[in-house]
Amino acid sequence: MTRHAQLLIAIALCGGAAAACRQAPEPLPFSADVRDHVQAERFQVVTSVRGLPLGVRDALQKLFESPTLDIADPGAEFQATDHVVDPALPRRRLRMAGCSVDHCLVYYERAGFAPTWHAVLIAWTPDVTEVEWGGMAPAGLRSVDDVRHALLTGAVKAPAFW
Repeated sequence: MTRHAQLLIAIALCGGAAAACRQAPEPLPFSADVRDHVQAERFQVVTSVRGLPLGVRDALQKLFESPTLDIADPGAEFQATDHVVDPALPRRRLRMAGCSVDHCLVYYERAGFAPTWHAVLIAWTPDVTEVEWGGMAPAGLRSVDDVRHALLTGAVKAPAFW
């Protein structure tokens, strides 16, 4: 069975609800080139959603499958539970982000009955931007280096429930 088929089966068994799955599938490996490149990169802290490059914001909006970006700035109000208090509030909140000359790491929390945390690695240039990897991440990461370490060591588990 191919890796892709295994992931599709895992998603189907989980029914799309991350909390229903106690054991996440193994993360897809980075290529050695991407792993080494990301490990050596110097990420500058980004303190707001507007501080992310436009292409990265566009990639996140596509990833979220949302007509708007649907993510609040760190510390801002957001829809923290599955009980909708204000439908105008985003369902996600940026915890931290860091960008280098060609990658951004984005760590955010997602509202729901059981809130989840996610990390995304986005490769970007002025011409092309694409999500290289992402998934559910441990809660409580405190720095961009913590997010990078979680991503590179397999602590970020796919598939993600964005």
